[in-house]
Amino acid sequence: MVLDPAMQDWRAILGRNVRKIRQQRRMTQEKLAFEAEIDLTYVGGIERGKRNPSLMVMARIAEALSVPLTKLISE
Repeated sequence: MVLDPAMQDWRAILGRNVRKIRQQRRMTQEKLAFEAEIDLTYVGGIERGKRNPSLMVMARIAEALSVPLTKLISE
């Protein structure tokens, strides 16, 4: 399956931002997964840019990280 480059970039940006903010908050992937009510392996996939989370999942991650959703998807 060939992915649109824009989609790959979007997922990479999201992943980098989630990881950066999570680490700044000294939060483990496990803690983030628990707080956002998602699977631990899914968090890892998002951070690596391999997953395409729904808007609801992104909103739960943003809430768990105490940031606006826009902060997760902006460069």
